[in-house]
Amino acid sequence: MLAAWLLSGFVVLTLGVRVIIQLRTTGETGLIGLRSGAGALDWLSGIFFVGGMAMGALSIALVLEGSLDPISALDATPVNVIGIVLAAIGGFAVFFAQLGMGASWRIGVSDDQDTDLVTTGWFSLVRNPIYTAMIVGWAGFALIVPTWLAIAAVFVIGAGLELQVRFVEEPYLLRAHGDRYRAYASRMGRFVPGVGRLT
Repeated sequence: MLAAWLLSGFVVLTLGVRVIIQLRTTGETGLIGLRSGAGALDWLSGIFFVGGMAMGALSIALVLEGSLDPISALDATPVNVIGIVLAAIGGFAVFFAQLGMGASWRIGVSDDQDTDLVTTGWFSLVRNPIYTAMIVGWAGFALIVPTWLAIAAVFVIGAGLELQVRFVEEPYLLRAHGDRYRAYASRMGRFVPGVGRLT
């Protein structure tokens, strides 16, 4: 039950509250979705990401109704506590990294919307701190309710984020910011400090 409450809080904070803040400060929700002319990799990244989140939520629901059993070797109090800590840290880190983007925060990209290149705060650690925090948070949920479905969800979400960053967002940022983004990306890791820098 705690996992369900944490997941609800995660969604409310990082989607609901963040959209309300964006709407009040900019007059727009920040929800763009897939851009016009989105290709197969755009769609695939979205399907993986949303599908992985659905798998994680379904895992919690199935355990609560007794249709799916946790993996006994991982279903121990110390593992569950680590999961709670990771889920909480991940959720708050996603939210505060989103806030760090200010008016430039978007879900989706669009070539007809200009945004600033944010390189300070959380973005001075890695290029995609929101996605790093999402992985941490979903790994936490997988340890709170350790099922094969929850663990698979973390990998599916990770694959979706990797596709989104490499084939959607990085090409967009290179088009939008050119050498400024190229210089930033050559210094900063993609998800982990120092790893995945553009050469």
